[in-house]
Amino acid sequence: MNSDRFTQKSQMPSEEELHSSLGTEAEDAWVQLKRFAQENYDHLPEWNYGGQNYGWSIRYRKSGKTLFCMFPEKNGFTVLIVLGKKEIEAYMARCEEFSDIFRSLFDSAAQYHDGKWLWIKVEGAGQLDDIQKMILIKKKTKVRQ
Repeated sequence: MNSDRFTQKSQMPSEEELHSSLGTEAEDAWVQLKRFAQENYDHLPEWNYGGQNYGWSIRYRKSGKTLFCMFPEKNGFTVLIVLGKKEIEAYMARCEEFSDIFRSLFDSAAQYHDGKWLWIKVEGAGQLDDIQKMILIKKKTKVRQ
């Protein structure tokens, strides 16, 4: 799928490798998206090897359900958000809140029997607004005490 990813099963990327690969703007976005997940959800990040085609990713998962995944790459990273029927309906009701680029990406994503898989290439923090809104549609934030 992407040769710019960390695809060696025996070599999980180190923090140093991550940061040198992502590039400055994408690294900023990577850190911000991790912070967003930490502040709003109880899902713990875990490294996951998705095979030779997908490589290493950090996934936010709880009780067997994945919220989203982040695949580090050269000069960016890709976010995967899997949407079920209810999430697609919720997005459709609010799609005007999203950027034209995001709506185009959503419209062109393949429709599977279990929903849509959104693969979003991130090169900078400017793209995070739409991604965070989509994650918030997928799952409400944890209740603050």
